[in-house]
Amino acid sequence: MLSSCGYVGDPLPPLANVPANVTDLAAIQRGATIIVQFTVPAKTTEGQPIPPPLELDLRAGTAGNFEENQWAAEARKFPAPELKGPTARYEIPAAPFAGKEIILGVRSALGRKQSAWSNFIVLPVVATPEVPSSLASAPAPQGVHLTWQGRGNAFRVFRKSGDTPFARVADVTAPEWTDTSAEIGKTYQYIVQSIVKLDNAKEAESDFSANLSVTPRDVFPPAAPQNLQGSSSPNSVELNWDRNLEDDLAGYRVYRAEGDAAFEKLADVSAIPSYSDRSAAAGKTYRYVVTALDQAGNESPRSAPVTIIMP
Repeated sequence: MLSSCGYVGDPLPPLANVPANVTDLAAIQRGATIIVQFTVPAKTTEGQPIPPPLELDLRAGTAGNFEENQWAAEARKFPAPELKGPTARYEIPAAPFAGKEIILGVRSALGRKQSAWSNFIVLPVVATPEVPSSLASAPAPQGVHLTWQGRGNAFRVFRKSGDTPFARVADVTAPEWTDTSAEIGKTYQYIVQSIVKLDNAKEAESDFSANLSVTPRDVFPPAAPQNLQGSSSPNSVELNWDRNLEDDLAGYRVYRAEGDAAFEKLADVSAIPSYSDRSAAAGKTYRYVVTALDQAGNESPRSAPVTIIMP
């Protein structure tokens, strides 16, 4: 007969089932609301998954000579929001704390077993920051120029295109900004916040301005061609001028006037800065001017005229 034996050790102690504490508590004032966020603990201090239901205990109390137990006893407790993912987000009215500095902390509990308090956040609360108004745009050679109305010297600009979310694109000190990266023909949406700078690198944000939709259009003509020169021959007038330097140059337009008559369009030519007028008649006097055209169809002012007398 075969037999086996095994060693039976001491029984394992029961699990404590204490939730791990929150380590990424963050808060900011936005308008009349204090937004608080953190990652909800998913495991216990022993690394085991937390069974439901997990209770959250967020508190806010005025700052002073901080002592944890006294703060917890005096701080205001807020009901937990409905959780829709791993991040808890609270929206707390700021008005009861306006003009004060508060301390926020959170802990979680499984029944009577509570976690330690999270990292504590010290947050100065101010009167509701003013929302920027009258957000408007104007075309500019450098891009989309935005202006708005708002007091203060700190503003934040956000932009989106298509179905992408708004992204922070600029922090400025005056109520204007030019988006130099905007592309012609592409639709963008913009919103703006005013920012209140606080001590210790903290800040409060206003609510967002109304949304502004902008589709940039090229309405800016090229510069007038320079140094137009001409020479006559028995069969033609030869014109040439300095090449324009615009990136979107499409070509040139040549105008001609006979004697003192008005200028009339003679030809549209390529981006090569020259033209041969083979329709000029012998014995007549002609005046010529040239304009530049860009790819959007904008036409530049006219060049200085040149007068040619045909032999």
